[in-house]
Amino acid sequence: MKILQRLKKYLEFVFVPIRRNATFFTFMYLLGILSALCTLPDTDGAELYGNLFLELFVDLYCCCAVLLLIPRIARRWITIFLYIILYVVALIDVYCFVNFDSTLNPSMLMLVGETDSREVGDFLSSLVSPDLLFSRVGWILLLAVVNIVVSWEPYIIKKVKGVALDSYLKVRCQIMDFFEHYHTYLSIACVAILIWGAISSVPNKIGCWKLMTGRTIGEVEHTLTEKDHGQMYIPIYRLIFSAYANTLAAQQIGLLIKAADKVSVDSCSYRSPNIVLIIGESYGKHHSQQYGYPLETTPRQVRLEKSGFLTKFDDVITCWNLTSFVFKNVFSLHVIGEKGEWCDYPLFPEVFRKAGYHVSFITNQFLPKAKEAVYDFSGGFFLNNPKLSKEQFDTRNTSLHYFDEDLLKDYDQLKSQNGKYNLTIFHLIGQHVNYRTRFRNSQTHFYASTYDEMRPELTNKQKKVLSYYDNAVLYNDSVVYQIVKKFKKQDAIVIYMPDHGEECYEENRGFICRNHSANIDWPLAHYEFEIPFWIYCSPKYAHNHPEIFQQIVQARHRRFMTDALPHLLLYLAGIHTKDYHDEYNLLSPNYKEDRPRILKNTTDYDQLREEHFKEMKRK
Repeated sequence: MKILQRLKKYLEFVFVPIRRNATFFTFMYLLGILSALCTLPDTDGAELYGNLFLELFVDLYCCCAVLLLIPRIARRWITIFLYIILYVVALIDVYCFVNFDSTLNPSMLMLVGETDSREVGDFLSSLVSPDLLFSRVGWILLLAVVNIVVSWEPYIIKKVKGVALDSYLKVRCQIMDFFEHYHTYLSIACVAILIWGAISSVPNKIGCWKLMTGRTIGEVEHTLTEKDHGQMYIPIYRLIFSAYANTLAAQQIGLLIKAADKVSVDSCSYRSPNIVLIIGESYGKHHSQQYGYPLETTPRQVRLEKSGFLTKFDDVITCWNLTSFVFKNVFSLHVIGEKGEWCDYPLFPEVFRKAGYHVSFITNQFLPKAKEAVYDFSGGFFLNNPKLSKEQFDTRNTSLHYFDEDLLKDYDQLKSQNGKYNLTIFHLIGQHVNYRTRFRNSQTHFYASTYDEMRPELTNKQKKVLSYYDNAVLYNDSVVYQIVKKFKKQDAIVIYMPDHGEECYEENRGFICRNHSANIDWPLAHYEFEIPFWIYCSPKYAHNHPEIFQQIVQARHRRFMTDALPHLLLYLAGIHTKDYHDEYNLLSPNYKEDRPRILKNTTDYDQLREEHFKEMKRK
């Protein structure tokens, strides 16, 4: 009997944190659930976080247990502070979702840092606008009002009299009697939920810990590519994560600013008056007609190659299969294998500006915007930071477009500001998923039936997706060709490279996009790291610079990884600086072709390829 009484006492003790903080626990639990419901997208298949109810219960219980350790007077003020913080963050989170179709994220927090007092005032006034009050934000405000009424119950009771008060007190007494009568059962339920919730929450807590302990924003981003990464499932967690991501980005921005301040140019011959770099997106080399794909996906580029002015390189890879990592390595003069990190070195547009080139950046991805995934934030923060942007670019576009062809209109509007010597960087959305949205309906050329004989093992749905991808490649071909035409009559050289490859039901692999596994095997390296790469010389350029044109043709079979691209660009411009290394210049007789080409800082591509071919011979 004594054992049962002691057990009952222990069970009741477990329930104490909730009982002593009942109002806080109840309303914060409701706030968590309501925030999740208010930020659930109106799309088919959208679901709440699977462990929301249990994990939220455990998290709030832990919070109430900590509050219980604080003296009563201090606890009251701390609880009020928590109320304010949690409601305000939830309001902002839902507000962002209603207005920008995205919950709190690192990009939004970075934009807030650049917001002035007038814009803050506009935001606060919009929170009480009629339209917003009747949106999902209104539900959060309503819950806050009810919370205030319940919290001020003792004061309200003194002011209210009559039937309404009697009815309220009667209901209140019934609720209190219920809790008193079933106290033991509630304690048992609390213990059961805590145990169940704690066990089910462990994987997510480990995932969140990994996200919040990443050493760099790139490391955090790569963690997010993992299938079971941590879920910041309530607004306050999203705010904390966003603040942490911004802190990591700020650290690298600080290093980049230091590197920018040290940029120096000894001399510049302006060897190439107009240099154009086109960076594509998600372009699988094995879907390019130029590289042997059986369908005519790149007819215009093939024509340019047949003209003799476009030189195709056949052994080029990227160092990463994530856009942001590629941009960091391609823009930085750091080359994988050198000491330090990418952010310890200058960015090549800074060197070009210092040398006297007019630098234009025309992008269809990396503009600061509220609805931006961590991937875009990670890739664009060093391009969009006000100081670094000013150091790198003289002109840049201000709008993103549905189709890449509209970037040409941006260029036409900006080219009047060009100087005598120009570096123009086009950054396309290319074949980024969703493929169906990367070309116009009127430009559809391939259909599911196109692959009936070519890929009979695929389902009809897979054939449709494959047709979308190939149509996107064909559309990309038209955009790239239009860019080349802009410079065809100038003394200009154009370089084309996508950021990384892309898979679209290759062999029997059965998936699209990319596999971000840390373990890189040959198929992954083959399809996701091998990329198209070519250099086009206008007729005028080939005539004026025959030695460079000849060097390009002679180098077309050389091994190359795009992290060394800045050194090729500096050579083409004739820029002499301590940061330039001749052994990384693809066209130099001193080019170090046997440099290890390391994928994701872990795997030697050429060693993988050699092992693959040896295995093929044995078979």
